[in-house]
Amino acid sequence: MLKEYFIQSLNGLSSSLVPARAVGLAGLLSVALAGCQSVPLKEAGTLTSYSKLGPSKGMVAKKRLYVDGQRLAGVRTIRIAPTMFSFAAASKIKSGADRDLVSNALDRALCVALSDRYQLVSADQPADLTVRSVVADIVPTDKALAGVSTAVTVGTGFVLPVSVPRLPVGLGGLAVEAEAVDAGGAQSAAMLWARGANSILDKPRVSEVGDAYSFATKFANEFSQVLISGKEPKALDISLPTRQRVQSWLGGKPKYAVCDTFGRAPGLVGAIAAKYGAPPQWTDKKPKAAAEQALKPSIAR
Repeated sequence: MLKEYFIQSLNGLSSSLVPARAVGLAGLLSVALAGCQSVPLKEAGTLTSYSKLGPSKGMVAKKRLYVDGQRLAGVRTIRIAPTMFSFAAASKIKSGADRDLVSNALDRALCVALSDRYQLVSADQPADLTVRSVVADIVPTDKALAGVSTAVTVGTGFVLPVSVPRLPVGLGGLAVEAEAVDAGGAQSAAMLWARGANSILDKPRVSEVGDAYSFATKFANEFSQVLISGKEPKALDISLPTRQRVQSWLGGKPKYAVCDTFGRAPGLVGAIAAKYGAPPQWTDKKPKAAAEQALKPSIAR
């Protein structure tokens, strides 16, 4: 039903919008271009320590960070503990499948990004560091409003040089806390991170976790930069992605087999689906190990 409604909405709005109406709508929306969802940094109580975290920084995404570059210098192997949801965050997303979609996207992005420097090993193997993440808070995306935003954006794209921004209402968001600890439990790095959707920067997807799904990958990439560099990441990263990252993004075989635990990225099909606001559930399928992962606890205790 959702898929049919989504396609009908796109067809109906794209065919009914004429240049004059589109221009008027663009003018109306321009008044609210600054619209964004505010998501505060939130402690879920799962980090080994919060005392070393620095002050809050960031504009688009807010974060508090701790990193010990000297501890990280000797790290060779890393394992990733499956991301969990705090009780508070889990209560906002009733669907376990939707929660798994977000946590799996986060873990997959971590695994691929960290493969640039470290050897990734499975949970039953010894490792120099264990990375564990918890979704501390989540703001659901309003599916109906995301559908309207998508239809308006796509529709006006046919009659205007540029499409209008997303409606500044019904926006989602995500807050995550994560840390990397050694075999003795000592913390080598930790981060609190939060980001809310912006009507200009973030495209809508017709899913309750549409924004959170996108932000899970953004968080993973940023925390990976911290672990790889051993310092606070640059505000603007202009480095080119490595070959193994590009291959993994396209849905190819990852550098380390353990990353297949989190499935393959949707690649170009996923990118096209995202452009037209399709739910990530349509293109991001469960990994082969989903049956085994279903046995793990998904909510932090």
